[in-house]
Amino acid sequence: MGTAENQTGHSQNRNKPGQHQPLMARISIIPPVADPDHAQLFLNDILAQPEAGADVKALLEDKPDLARLLLGVIGNSPYLRDLMTANAARLLSILTDSPERRLADLLETAQETTAEDEAGITRALRLLKQDLALTLGLADIGGAIDLDQVTHALAGFADAALTASIRFCLNDLTRRGKFEPKDPEKPEIDSGLIVLAMGKHGANELNYSSDIDLIVLYEPDKAPMAGSAEAPVEFVRLTRRLVKIMQDRTADGYVFRTDLRLRPDPGATPLAMSVPAALVYYESLGQNWERAALIKARPCAGDIPAGEAFLKEIVPFIWRKYLDFAAIADVQSIKRQIHMHKGHGAIAVAGHNVKLGRGGIREVEFFVQTQQLIAGGRNPELRGRRTLDMLQGLTQADWIRPKARDELTSAYRFLRTVEHRIQMLNDEQTQLLPKDIEGLTRIASLMGYDTLDGFKTDLLGHFQNVQHHYAELFEDEPGLSSETGNLVFTGDDHDPDTLETLSKLGFQQPAEAAGIVKAWHFGRYPCTRSTKARERLTEMHPALLNALAATDNADAALRAFDSFMAKLPAGVQLFSLLRSNPQLLTLLATTMGAAPRMADTVSKRVHVLDAVLDPAFFGAMPSVDEFRSGLDRTLSQSQFYEEALDRARIFAQEQQFLIGLRLISDTLSADRVGFALARLAEVVVDRIMTQVIAHVGETHGTVPGGEVAVLAMGKLGGREMTAASDLDLILLYEAPEDIKQSDGKRPLAISQYYTRLTQRLVTALSAPTAEGSLYEVDFRLRPSGNAGPLATNLDGFIAYQEKDAWTWEHMALTRGRVIASTSDAFRQKIQDSICGTLVQPRDLKSLADDVRSMRAKIEKEKGTKDIWDLKQVAGGLVDIEFIAQFLQLANAHESRSVLAQGTEQALENLRDSGFLESGDAGNLLEALRLYHRLTQVLRLALSGKFVPADAPRGVLDLLLQASGSPAFERLEAELNEMQQGVRAIFERLVGPVEIIEAAPTSQ
Repeated sequence: MGTAENQTGHSQNRNKPGQHQPLMARISIIPPVADPDHAQLFLNDILAQPEAGADVKALLEDKPDLARLLLGVIGNSPYLRDLMTANAARLLSILTDSPERRLADLLETAQETTAEDEAGITRALRLLKQDLALTLGLADIGGAIDLDQVTHALAGFADAALTASIRFCLNDLTRRGKFEPKDPEKPEIDSGLIVLAMGKHGANELNYSSDIDLIVLYEPDKAPMAGSAEAPVEFVRLTRRLVKIMQDRTADGYVFRTDLRLRPDPGATPLAMSVPAALVYYESLGQNWERAALIKARPCAGDIPAGEAFLKEIVPFIWRKYLDFAAIADVQSIKRQIHMHKGHGAIAVAGHNVKLGRGGIREVEFFVQTQQLIAGGRNPELRGRRTLDMLQGLTQADWIRPKARDELTSAYRFLRTVEHRIQMLNDEQTQLLPKDIEGLTRIASLMGYDTLDGFKTDLLGHFQNVQHHYAELFEDEPGLSSETGNLVFTGDDHDPDTLETLSKLGFQQPAEAAGIVKAWHFGRYPCTRSTKARERLTEMHPALLNALAATDNADAALRAFDSFMAKLPAGVQLFSLLRSNPQLLTLLATTMGAAPRMADTVSKRVHVLDAVLDPAFFGAMPSVDEFRSGLDRTLSQSQFYEEALDRARIFAQEQQFLIGLRLISDTLSADRVGFALARLAEVVVDRIMTQVIAHVGETHGTVPGGEVAVLAMGKLGGREMTAASDLDLILLYEAPEDIKQSDGKRPLAISQYYTRLTQRLVTALSAPTAEGSLYEVDFRLRPSGNAGPLATNLDGFIAYQEKDAWTWEHMALTRGRVIASTSDAFRQKIQDSICGTLVQPRDLKSLADDVRSMRAKIEKEKGTKDIWDLKQVAGGLVDIEFIAQFLQLANAHESRSVLAQGTEQALENLRDSGFLESGDAGNLLEALRLYHRLTQVLRLALSGKFVPADAPRGVLDLLLQASGSPAFERLEAELNEMQQGVRAIFERLVGPVEIIEAAPTSQ
């Protein structure tokens, strides 16, 4: 099937042959499958089932297209494949029924579900959800239903499941004499219990694997409690039970993950709040992001009229009578970072977040919601919940042009469909496109594309359209750029109008600001000594001061810029450059405000800015080959060894700075930063190693037939580096038995030669030169740590790992990766030996005891209650890494496929191999990805400990951007909850964190 015709289907409502026809008669899209023979094996399993297998077979013989659809789904979506193979009778029923009729029946059945006990209702709803997931998956992928039908059915099922669960809970309360329902059949009627659906659930736009955001409220005076029961106590318990029924994972899966953190002040309020308390909160403390969230609020279960009455009562909070300038300022602060990358940026498809990334779903929703907030107070027609309806409404009200509506509508439908395909792979709540070609090809296939390139082209087109409209959002507002006001910096006294202008711009100390600018014009700094430089600087004043004022702290940004100017050797070229590249000026000003650590780098190493002017900066992240050729180019120009080390430092600093700028300017998602930094480090180590071997060779020669390699461990081995990571390395060598020394003019014994080589490598990487240092280097993970020789013979390394290594050393070895080697054969030999060590069978109990003892010892030494110490806090990164390493060591003897150096890949492998339950994997991966994103921002922006109260607003904005959280308090609540969840998984899989005396200690 051709891509073009397929995709018209995805972007508009399809002309379906007839809503009453069965699914098998309405297939219009057939996803390609990479390995049809492998998929056929699973289809054969279905056809061999005694119940209905033969009927499915007969159906497929009659409908060849249907067989191709099933093979395409089996080959591309493990989750849907498992649902299909679990029950051939259910599959037959789905294929022979009309999707609309089946979905309506499922929703009705779910709402009317009753059970004697909690286990009964829990199981019944999960089996119905499986049926819903498979029906929607097949109908959606096959092109039989459109996006609106999918999202409506998911939201409708959530409503129905909540209603059934609430009825069960209220009936249980009645049975225990604590509640007197007005209608025993429908106890939610007049119960005073309000369940508001928020976000996509509220807007009837729910994702395939979305969680549901709820706010649970109750009317204390209306709730018909009985006996001594009190509404606050019972409704909080009921809410906890409701969440358990919805989200606990059982052998049958789950219904929906349920999130209650959108309620007022979630860190300090009960799970169910009284209506009066909620009203007081919104009237006195409600924030603009909460107004935006409440646009989509909808009573979805419980006492619907009471929910509608509550929403009616908070209309004045959500919708202001006048254009709300404070809200507009808030909106602009959320949008503060946008203009810096406007018009730039090839977005890399692999690993991009289709929801939170640039050009993603969140930008379409933000585009709509901000304009609703501003205009909806005056125009009730603009108060709708659904994004696509409101794009139409904003067009009719002349807030946006028809072209913007059409392009954003098309993009929104396309990106939501992509989001569903991502989630269909493993039923994970993720919006990250796969990082590998195989995973991306699966998504393209499920979208109906024959080629990955066709899919990428369309996807990038939509991203760019969204980004364009998003960046234009405030294009026409009367801004700073038109009439800034007086900016006169001559004479002895400060010009009063200039001080007023600076004050309006946002400078808290305008006189100090004026004094700083005047000092530039006195030529006190080398960069302002020439007349031409001062002229260029004067021309730049309005743009420069506007850019600095747009940061969170204009005064601090100006002071940072002043210290930057003081260190500049010359100014004309830079000032001309900034004047003709306003986006670079904004980028520089933002760096001053959002990342003090990077601003410091700029002022010390101005040359890093040179690289920003390379058009490639706004393209995709360089590959290993591009890093390698870039470094080789600069090294080839060096005349001698010390110059080569300086050039390597300049290259690495520029590239690290660019990776940071990409993160700040949102052209590289935080998920990819660790990978990019590791990619850079391994190229630098490899090339420096070559220089070192040549340098040592000048005096000591080489070892004929000898081999040497650098083994990366830790963050570099796992490709999870941050801007502050040191390099954990081990140098391994091998020499022919008959060779006793090197062959230079001053020969060295073999072990002495490789020790010298290692010493020189450490110096080359870490010693400060005129251009700074490259990396801190740590060789303590070698056998016997600091007590052992600096360079390690491979045979000795293998023997040590087999006989003498502690468990923690094997845990560390799971991340071992050769990043530099004198030959591919030696590289492979090392990797094979590591694999051989890791796949040894182990005693599970003593392994678990070792791991939890190790965790307890680290906690004793470095433990913290600070949720922002993302590495060491209980339930933080160390817990997740230990879980992944424990499970790899425990199961690698059964399946080598679980092994991976990166924690994320290891968890995915463990899940796919069946050694980690998918619910636990989902929770651990979600936490790991968030911790990594936040850690990257913190390491890049700040040098010391992160204290939220003292941090620049720009840093907090970056953290929110990286997390996708609407407010900092919400992010902290999410972190806290996530950390508790991770620790609970650790204790369930590994055991309580305590020191077992028999366990070995770390060295």
